[in-house]
Amino acid sequence: MRKSHKFTCIGCPSSCEIKLFEDDGKKIEVVGGCKIGKEYAIKEFTAPERILTSTVRVENGVLPVLPVKSEKPIPKNLIRESVRALAKVKVRAPIKQGSIVYENMLNTGVNVIASRNLEARSLEQ
Repeated sequence: MRKSHKFTCIGCPSSCEIKLFEDDGKKIEVVGGCKIGKEYAIKEFTAPERILTSTVRVENGVLPVLPVKSEKPIPKNLIRESVRALAKVKVRAPIKQGSIVYENMLNTGVNVIASRNLEARSLEQ
């Protein structure tokens, strides 16, 4: 049975609308958009990925949590499980932006890194 899927391309500011037609889970035709848009729709249909953004708990920091993000996109279907894994992580301040907080998230080969510097609490606090 032929189905259609609509995508709004994020490859440039034009935000073109693209339709992808499939039959039994297989791409058969892509309509609309430029080459970038067509590639985006195919990728989004076959293997969608996202940058993971979250927070982890901090010990001895001036703030109780640290914003983190994946260095590269990870498969979209692993986002929830990745967030659950990060909920168990606790790092110790000070932390430098770009430091690896979680290595090889769920065996994707993608590291999760600190999104900012975070100072340690002073002894007076």
